[in-house]
Amino acid sequence: MAKAIRISRSGGPEVMEYVEVDVADPFPGEVRIRQAACGLNFIDVYHRNGTYKQPLPGGVGMEASGTVVAVGPGVTHLQAGDRVAYAGGPIGAYASERTMPAAMVVKLPDGIELETAAGMMLQGLTVQYLFRRTFLLRGGETILFHAAAGGVGLIACQWARALGVTMIGTVSSDEKAELARSNGCAHVINTQRENFVERVREITGGRGVPVVYDGVGKDTFTGSLDCLARLGTMVSFGNASGVVPPFSLSELSSRGSLFITRPTMFDYTAQREDLDAMAAELFYMVGSGQVKIDIRQRYPLAEVARAHQDLEARRTTGSTILLP
Repeated sequence: MAKAIRISRSGGPEVMEYVEVDVADPFPGEVRIRQAACGLNFIDVYHRNGTYKQPLPGGVGMEASGTVVAVGPGVTHLQAGDRVAYAGGPIGAYASERTMPAAMVVKLPDGIELETAAGMMLQGLTVQYLFRRTFLLRGGETILFHAAAGGVGLIACQWARALGVTMIGTVSSDEKAELARSNGCAHVINTQRENFVERVREITGGRGVPVVYDGVGKDTFTGSLDCLARLGTMVSFGNASGVVPPFSLSELSSRGSLFITRPTMFDYTAQREDLDAMAAELFYMVGSGQVKIDIRQRYPLAEVARAHQDLEARRTTGSTILLP
């Protein structure tokens, strides 16, 4: 039988159970996938601990890669034997085998390995929409990106360099600073001993940056606003330190008529043609070598609790995968 992670209540890593599951044959519009690897992302923590609500009992995990073993009626873009990957709902990617809506699944190019795909889909598509759609970077900009040594951050470092963008990144240790720098981050700020608002103003000659990409949330939100230039854009795309508390819209006007957005990847990929275009650009960036996916941690799926503990304690860098 297939193995999967299931939760019956919200809570800490201990609520995740490694169990046997039956996997149904695919219904119309679905495919059944034998999974080679599953991606680990902070959104999984939100689903596990109840920050993002889901019906319980339920699963955990938003991305994986594998091989199609069966195709349901009406599916024409995939067939048995195809190497595939996905990033998105329904929740439950932590599994050795599962069925998925075919509309969410993309076929992998020959040059991208299955483990690489599992470590890049959610994070890589996130960087794609942040840089190419939420706030379009054309080259020449100076930007601020928090958590520059994380999975999303390291992809962002490389993508920014490829675009000709000067990236200022925040990290929490000297080791992470060197990692971000080696991946193309032009200016690295260690927040354990530097004030990132002061350093951003210093780096930009007091002007601030046109855009801040903030996946940290509560701990960095106000400081991020203070880093923006007049008419700048705050892109708040995650809550690693906690949910941003309510704030007055006057905070935006008093800092120079700022803009703010709280995007999610699932709105950007809601249309199949958008998902195909986003995935094609990601595959090009990885296939061309401009972005390298650095899988720095691998855990057996049965040890998922340890993986979540390390992720929440900020002991991980780069991408992390779970092996069924």
